[in-house]
Amino acid sequence: MDPNIGILIKKLRKEKKMTLKEVSKRTNLSISFLSQVERSLCSVTLQSLRKISEALEVSPSYFFPDNVQIDKGMIRRASDKKVEQKSSFTYTNLSGNVINPIFVPILVTLLPGDEKGTPFSHEGQEFIYIIDGTMTLILDEHEYDLYPGDSVHIDSSRPHNWFNKTEHPTNFIYISASTNHD
Repeated sequence: MDPNIGILIKKLRKEKKMTLKEVSKRTNLSISFLSQVERSLCSVTLQSLRKISEALEVSPSYFFPDNVQIDKGMIRRASDKKVEQKSSFTYTNLSGNVINPIFVPILVTLLPGDEKGTPFSHEGQEFIYIIDGTMTLILDEHEYDLYPGDSVHIDSSRPHNWFNKTEHPTNFIYISASTNHD
């Protein structure tokens, strides 16, 4: 795991004057796990990072600062992409420099042999488009295998999760949007 993610999580949590217990309640992640993430002692999955970012009221892209200059505008060149390697996935933010985006498009690569996680729900909507490989989606306690060209658009309040149980990487576009527009 990039140690900066844990540092950013802790810094943001402190800025918002939140305790680990409060973040734990909002995310259903254990205090001990959150503490280990903040101290860069364990890896965080994309799903857990989504829960944490929602609890801290930021986009997941907040934890992946980019070196793209503001004056480059909304166009995102392939050469500008920064790939973040995490334990079971890689993450590339495809957003331009839109301030306070309504949605965040992300290119995700799930590495082979991922384990089934516990489904969870949160506010918002999600869209996934499979580029290559096979993703197993858990939705309302049912499993669905998604293949290249398949897509799914769900209300995130439905219990869900995904994983890669194959021996090959799975690439997909992930777009999340919050329905909370305060």
